[in-house]
Amino acid sequence: MSSDQIFKNARREYEKGALDESSVTACPFEQFRGWFDVAMRLESNEGNACALATVGADSKPSVRMVLLKAFDTRGAVFFTNYESRKGRELEGNPRAALLFYWPNMERQVRIEGAVEKLAASETDSYFYSRPKRAQLSAAVSLQSKVALSRQEIDLAYQRLEEEVGDAQVARPPHWGGYRLKPDAFEFWQGREGRLHDRLRYLPHGAAWSIERLWP
Repeated sequence: MSSDQIFKNARREYEKGALDESSVTACPFEQFRGWFDVAMRLESNEGNACALATVGADSKPSVRMVLLKAFDTRGAVFFTNYESRKGRELEGNPRAALLFYWPNMERQVRIEGAVEKLAASETDSYFYSRPKRAQLSAAVSLQSKVALSRQEIDLAYQRLEEEVGDAQVARPPHWGGYRLKPDAFEFWQGREGRLHDRLRYLPHGAAWSIERLWP
């Protein structure tokens, strides 16, 4: 089968649900939490995985997958190396967008907003809850920089592991958390014939307005 035919055959109908204004909550944070809790039960892989989009000083967008590690009315939390590409881009343009895609539920959620660094105490709390191997990886990684070889990476990790021994890994100052503070949500439910449901929440005074978008 040719690659063109593979793409033509890669089509499915969405038929697991509908999204109506009368069935959603007035608060997008509550709506997201409801969908997220279901996703964490039904999705076979990491239901908290999401695509994070940022824009650099050159106006070029970039996107990568991250893991949502906390969510409440203050926003969505993820962790990374502050000196990585996304860290540098967020330093220059502290706005970003998240996209969650849950194929088993035939749902997507888009969240947009301003981004700020977490307090050091919040970052420390999460860092020291991670497995030690993950702590070592965060401490040794020069994320997004060019490595001469895989061997260079493995040797750097081994050296740090031997140096630390049984002691506690010190959280590196270049590693930490961000919180995206939402100012827009969009909830997407797949529908038959590609007539999908899309509901967008935008701030409206102290509350949120809900509007339907064309699919």
